[in-house]
Amino acid sequence: MLLSSEAAVSPGCRCPRVLHLPGASGAAARAQGGERRIPEALARCVLLWLGERLIRMASGWFYLSCLVLGSLGSMCILFTVYWMQFWCGGFAWDGSTHTFNWHPVLTVAGMVVFYGAGSLVYRLPQSWLGPKLPWKLLHAALHLMAFSLTVMGLVAVFKFHNHNHIANLYSLHSWLGITAVFLFACQWFLGFAIFLLPWASLWLRSLLKPIHVFFGASILSLSIASVISGINEKLFFVLKNATEPYSSLPSQAVFANSTGMLVVAFGLLVLYILLASSWKRPEPGMLTDRQPLLHDGE
Repeated sequence: MLLSSEAAVSPGCRCPRVLHLPGASGAAARAQGGERRIPEALARCVLLWLGERLIRMASGWFYLSCLVLGSLGSMCILFTVYWMQFWCGGFAWDGSTHTFNWHPVLTVAGMVVFYGAGSLVYRLPQSWLGPKLPWKLLHAALHLMAFSLTVMGLVAVFKFHNHNHIANLYSLHSWLGITAVFLFACQWFLGFAIFLLPWASLWLRSLLKPIHVFFGASILSLSIASVISGINEKLFFVLKNATEPYSSLPSQAVFANSTGMLVVAFGLLVLYILLASSWKRPEPGMLTDRQPLLHDGE
């Protein structure tokens, strides 16, 4: 009996065009109920074809969402820079208010934009097939960049406070922010030690993966809450005079509130992409056995 595989697999699949199915006859056929066993090569090609179709279907909407996400992230940073430059006097590193202005720019860029981008690495359809190590390295590098920018932002605000004899870590904004940074540091070092270095066993990685994912989304949520409270706190400080109070909604308040809404929109879109099941990296064996690092269950 001959079975053609041309109708079932993609042109790039290296399956034979015609496969011979071993037939069973006599007592063997009766014992097997007349069933035919599909060759393993054809099964693999079908899985590959299905995987490629799945990737093509998911990638269209995914890349459209990434385009929107990239635009929102760029606007978050640019709006914050413009706010600090146009209304707050620009940037310096002398302990003055201009030193503080680095804080919102660096923390928005680090804890929101770069952190969100790093979190979505495993949602890229290209990461579904092939070795996982390059994507692990990109994931770790983006988050390390986010952490470095955030630390620089913290140094700026502590330098400003200490230079002007202002107490540190007294507001809800500061509590939310320092909690997010602390959890982020623990998350990065744990991820580096467990998921990037080769020593950890399969059961340990499987045990910690849901925790790693949960805290990843939680840290982003805390970061967004910290940014929003920080914008509000800054406006209360700078718009407290009688001629231009915050309650009158001057142009600076409108612009800063709009920046906060952009940050919220960016964060919500990141969380949506992270939670969308159709964009999650398939479990091991669902697509193809060409994934040498997917058998570890990550």
